[in-house]
Amino acid sequence: MRNKSKEPLIHAVLLFFSFIFIFPFLWMLDTAVKPITETMKQPPVWIPTKIEWGNFWQAINYGSDKVGYIPFLVYAQNSLMLCALVVSGSVISNSIVAYSFARLRWWGRDTVFSLTLATMMIPFPVMMVPQFTIFRHLDWIGTFRPLWVPAWFGGAFSIFLLRQFFRTIPFELSEAAKIDGASEWTIFRQIVLPLCKPALSVVALFTFMSTWNDFLGPLIYLLRQETFTLSLGLEFYHSKAGGTQWNLLMAATSIVVAPVLILFFFCQKQFIKGISITGLK
Repeated sequence: MRNKSKEPLIHAVLLFFSFIFIFPFLWMLDTAVKPITETMKQPPVWIPTKIEWGNFWQAINYGSDKVGYIPFLVYAQNSLMLCALVVSGSVISNSIVAYSFARLRWWGRDTVFSLTLATMMIPFPVMMVPQFTIFRHLDWIGTFRPLWVPAWFGGAFSIFLLRQFFRTIPFELSEAAKIDGASEWTIFRQIVLPLCKPALSVVALFTFMSTWNDFLGPLIYLLRQETFTLSLGLEFYHSKAGGTQWNLLMAATSIVVAPVLILFFFCQKQFIKGISITGLK
């Protein structure tokens, strides 16, 4: 039986730590609507004397006079295009590989799966130079291909996540479909995938977030400004005209963060369901 006398204390502690975690986000929004004169004042100005909603429009059109121009909308278009390619490749490739590991029987399956999981132990800096060498020989440097083509060959974490979910689906469904003459591809496409929407949404959301926020990958492979993503574009708000306009930088950052929050808001039900169900059975 729960001790209800401790519940107010527990809620107070949770609220306190929640505020600590959300404080940087609130400070970003607060700075985004401040006049430039209040962004660096000491002591800090917690509530702006005047809310400058125009900072968001200025951030999008920063340097429209062609002096230090930042093509924010071009960066956004590049990021969205890249996310669409990576998310599509990740969901399709990982679901096919995970289905093979979870529902098919073939020689060496468990060994190959163990090797796949072992690749999660290899940090990206170890693979950075070999990958760059391969893409340079393919003449892909300066294009988007190094950033989205690997997503079509699967990733260990997403494969593991989907495999665990696929294993919770009763095998009797597949056997009944085989008796009716369905092929393995038909079973995968028409029976298994519709039942795995929560897990697929988790993979899609994780992939979108990592691609949308990726800074190191575009920094290594993209060379021309017209191909830059939003994560790289935010760097151009630093040190302009002898100093950083922090209100515009925070306004641009808020705009970049917004799609992730909106996506999570609309997909949170499927996301939480996919996380909670995966691996329980």
